[in-house]
Amino acid sequence: MENKPIIGITSHVELDYRHSLSNDYIQAVIQAGGIPVILPIGGVDSDTAKLADKLDGLVLSGGGDIDPMLFGEEPHPHLGTVSPGRDIFEMAIIEKMLASNKPILAICRGIQILNIAIGGDMYQDIYSQKDESLLQHSQKAARSHLSHYVIANENSLLAEIAGQTKFKVNSYHHQAVRNVPDPFIVSARSSDGIIEAIESVRHRFVLGVQWHPEPLAVDGDGIAKNIFSNFVQSC
Repeated sequence: MENKPIIGITSHVELDYRHSLSNDYIQAVIQAGGIPVILPIGGVDSDTAKLADKLDGLVLSGGGDIDPMLFGEEPHPHLGTVSPGRDIFEMAIIEKMLASNKPILAICRGIQILNIAIGGDMYQDIYSQKDESLLQHSQKAARSHLSHYVIANENSLLAEIAGQTKFKVNSYHHQAVRNVPDPFIVSARSSDGIIEAIESVRHRFVLGVQWHPEPLAVDGDGIAKNIFSNFVQSC
């Protein structure tokens, strides 16, 4: 691919101290034709704006929990480790990428911080905050194992990318998106009703998925590869 797009990837930041990122994110972007760049936290707002200006697309990666104060709640007893510096940086760069109509692919934790950045909220812990009987959403299996189904809405960007409306995904989360504001829509749920994907109907490519397509794409899964290739092509 000529003029390969530069794709910024956020990373897990342990207690705002140590950056780390699975190589699968990097390889999935490379395989899809992009140039990956790992993004650090800690810059001032003008630095974030300049960074967003240089990027052609943004991958919001998975990681720890999100500070509930960002959506007006105090910590639930089952809230895990949070990294406020990462939250602040990601909220800022999401705002700037959306304002510039630049593509975003948000993965696992990424779908949650994306939804909060646009004014939505989330469950701090689905197992204690949902009354319904739930599936196992934090699988005890290899990351490439497909553990449950998601059902995508017909005519959604996700269904178009997947080429079908029901398919299997992996699962590693205990938090989940709750209320999704306009101009975003819920584009997929699991069979127990948990939101598995959201997308913008106003921007050219903004997709959030609750599962982890990056190890699946590296392993050759067709739908996961399509997610990354469509994202990078839109960049």
